[in-house]
Amino acid sequence: MKNGTVRNVKQELLSDNWYTLNKVTFEYHREDGQWETQVREAYDRGNGAVILLYNLESKTVVLTRQFRMPTYLNGNTDGMMIEACAGILEKGNAEETIRMEVEEETGYKIENVEKVFESYMSPGSVTEILHFFIGEYHADMKVGEGGGADDETENIEVLEMTLSKALDMVNTGEIKDAKTIMLLQYAQLQNLFD
Repeated sequence: MKNGTVRNVKQELLSDNWYTLNKVTFEYHREDGQWETQVREAYDRGNGAVILLYNLESKTVVLTRQFRMPTYLNGNTDGMMIEACAGILEKGNAEETIRMEVEEETGYKIENVEKVFESYMSPGSVTEILHFFIGEYHADMKVGEGGGADDETENIEVLEMTLSKALDMVNTGEIKDAKTIMLLQYAQLQNLFD
């Protein structure tokens, strides 16, 4: 998008119950030179981080399983989702956040994480940029049970499985979470276990 393609941006707060939802009115400069008024809604929940934990020796990955109400509302009969460990950024620091989330959700205390890419997950309606990481884990890094932070009502189940099983679960539809699919495919494309 070239400079000067958007002007007169006005935001109206529609909700700030969980995160913030704004109605945005703006003028967009079209290819034909005309200015067109457009209205959109943008949901701002902050930016996030996600990680695929992997063990080279056992060729396994650690994922989580938890209830997600929006999926339940859209036909996911039990609302449960299998996902890579993730969370909203704390103080804007993706690496610190993901290490903290890993310990809270999975019980593993890891130090070394590698950022592999970042992505807008739903750019038509959500402002979030998600930072994608991978990180190696070993059994001796387990310092707790995981399950999520007590004050966040997460009730997370920790799952350990082979990468091939996780990829099969993508094919069968048992794993439908986009961020998780992206990281599993990244691991496959990078031959992480070869």
